[in-house]
Amino acid sequence: MQYDINLILFYGITFGILIMTIVYTFIRYIYSKEIFYISYCFMQIFSLVYIAAFSNLFEISSFIQELSLLIASISAVLFAITFYEGKFLPKISNYKELIINTLLLNVVILTAFYHYMLFEYIPYTIIYAILFISIVFNLKQGFKPTLIYVLGWSIFCILLFAFDFKNYYIQKGYFDIVLSVFAIEAILFTISVGYKYNDLKNQNKSFEKMVLQQSKFVKSGEMIANITHQFRQPLNNISYILINLKKKFENNSLDEIYFDKKFIQANNQLEFLSKTIEDFKEFYTNSKDKNNFSVKEAISNALTILSADLKSNNIELDLKFDTFEEVEIFGVKSEFTQVILSIISNAIDVLKNIENPKIKILVFSNSAEVTISLADNGGGIKSKNIKKIFEPYFSTKEQGFGIGLYLSKMIIEESFLGKISVENQKEGAVFSLFIEKAL
Repeated sequence: MQYDINLILFYGITFGILIMTIVYTFIRYIYSKEIFYISYCFMQIFSLVYIAAFSNLFEISSFIQELSLLIASISAVLFAITFYEGKFLPKISNYKELIINTLLLNVVILTAFYHYMLFEYIPYTIIYAILFISIVFNLKQGFKPTLIYVLGWSIFCILLFAFDFKNYYIQKGYFDIVLSVFAIEAILFTISVGYKYNDLKNQNKSFEKMVLQQSKFVKSGEMIANITHQFRQPLNNISYILINLKKKFENNSLDEIYFDKKFIQANNQLEFLSKTIEDFKEFYTNSKDKNNFSVKEAISNALTILSADLKSNNIELDLKFDTFEEVEIFGVKSEFTQVILSIISNAIDVLKNIENPKIKILVFSNSAEVTISLADNGGGIKSKNIKKIFEPYFSTKEQGFGIGLYLSKMIIEESFLGKISVENQKEGAVFSLFIEKAL
């Protein structure tokens, strides 16, 4: 009776391990949408059915048991293929490489065969064999998730073989060794997926960083047009100043007071040009240094870049501070400017065909948080689109890329640990940014 209780307990632990991996992989799949998670989840679900039938603790027919094994095996193949890293077929350019790869393939077949002879559960053997091939055919790549999985099983199998553990285990009359394989598999899978998740996360960050930088150049033509427009007037003013000075000089009527006045005017125009260049340069610089910076200054940088568009479309812009004007937040200044620029750019596109177009920017802060609201009178966002507005590649514009607001959300939430929201009010849409106030 004691033996039966221990057996039931051992099966209970095995069931628990399988259920935990099922829940874990399903949750991971929901968040990542990676196929290898859901395929592994299905494999473990049908492995659970198989082991439940194998235990004879439940009335499950042999047909269900064999069907579960088949589906678990198919799921194992799908998982292994989606988890596979590198190239399936090795590059063979000479006989030496052919011989080496043939020997390596034989090693895989032999170790996989011994793996099956030890544990007699084909789905895990399938995964082990396919991922072993991934390693031996891509030796130079050094894929950590796959390497950990394969080395873990290989070392374990070698130890069992060296000590003739299976025969000893059977002679002692212990519980079926197939139960142990589920615990070992769960451990190896969890460690491997942990590395895989970190790799995917790093790749995603690199991709988002690249998209963020590229998005700054998506409208480079418009930006160049803005620079040209903003430079034209100051350059004209400087030209007129020089013409007037020349005329005064030629007529011998140039006095010190007039010269100083014109010098100050020319200097003001040059300072404006210099500030414009700095604003554009700062915006395009791929800096990741986080510092305290002025919200007003960052917004002004964005408005400088967009001033030509605002002027050409006769858009009235009202910037108001319901707080100390030099209020600061912590983060990457150019990224915050990118968010403001993206929201206002979208508003400009909407307001091009609106009478008396207006954009209102209100900055408010309390002891803990800074709130920046950006409102327009463009009529708002359609209710069917407002929930999708921050999704990647969603755009209501014919030539839109659908990344501006997605990146804005990513920047505010991940870089500034803040929140961004949008709602429709009476006249139009209102975007609100909530960011922790710098100390």
